[in-house]
Amino acid sequence: MSFELSQIGLVHANGQRALRAITLSVTGGERIAIIGPSGAGKTSLLRILATSIRPSEGRVSVLQSNPWQLSGHELKRLRARIGVVHQFPPIPPRQRAITAVLAGRLGQWPWWKSALSLIYPADIAGPREQLARLDLADRLFERCDRLSGGQLQRIGVARVLYQRPDLLLADEPVSAMDPALADLTVNQLHSEAATRGVTLVASLHAVDVALRWFPRVIGLRAGEIVFDLPAVKVSDGVLRDLYASETGILPTQDNQPLTVLPAEEAAVNGLKVVVPPRVI
Repeated sequence: MSFELSQIGLVHANGQRALRAITLSVTGGERIAIIGPSGAGKTSLLRILATSIRPSEGRVSVLQSNPWQLSGHELKRLRARIGVVHQFPPIPPRQRAITAVLAGRLGQWPWWKSALSLIYPADIAGPREQLARLDLADRLFERCDRLSGGQLQRIGVARVLYQRPDLLLADEPVSAMDPALADLTVNQLHSEAATRGVTLVASLHAVDVALRWFPRVIGLRAGEIVFDLPAVKVSDGVLRDLYASETGILPTQDNQPLTVLPAEEAAVNGLKVVVPPRVI
C-alpha cells in the first residue's frame, strides 16, 4: 500500500475547514489525478500526503508508516522518499539549474556531500539527463532567475525525477506550460512512475490533462471527495456536478471550453474521448 487515509479532516489555524472525512487507499504504482474547483482542498490533501502538515482528524499511513508516530530522524528519512513537484518551485533566483536539480538528493546524501554540491556540482551527468527528458538540456548552467515560469516548473519536475522517490506528488505541475510542453512533462512523470512502479498523484486544474493521462480520477469539492472513478467513467454529468459553482465551463490546459461524452460512449480502445468545445 502506497498510502491510506482514514476519515482525514483538516482545520486551519484561522478556523477554516479545508478537508472533511477523506478516506482513500492507493496501492503502489497507481497514477491518480485530483481535480476540482479552486479552493476544493487539492493542495491541502497533497501536503498531508507529503507529511508537511498534520491533519486535525483521522489516521494517515504513508509508505507503511504513520508519519506522526515517527522520531524526527525517522520522519526526515520518510520525507526523503517522497518527491513533491510544486506549482511554484521553491528555487532561489540566483541558483543555477543544475544545483536546483541536485537538491533532489540532498535528503539522501550525507551532510558533507550536500554542502559540497552547493559549491561544485557533485554530479553533472544525472541532472543533464533529467533536464534533457524535459527539453531543457541546454539550460543546465542557466541561472533560474533567467527562466520562464514554465521552465521553472520543468526544473522542479527534473529535481523530483533526479530524486527517484517512492511516492511522487505533483501540485499543478504544468499550470504555466503550453499544451505541448504540458503533455511532454506529464508523459515523463508517468514514464518515471511506470518504470519504477511508484505511485504518482497529481492535482490538476486542467480537466482534459487529467482525463487524457490518468487512469484514476478523484473529484474534490469543498474539502470532500465527490467521486473516485476510472477516467473512462467520468461523464459529462459527473463533471457538471463537480464544477457546478463555477462558470459552467470545464477548465482546460489551453483555456478552451470542452466537455466529454457520457461514460458509456466515451471508451474507444480504452481511451477517454474529448469532444469539441461546448459549455456544460
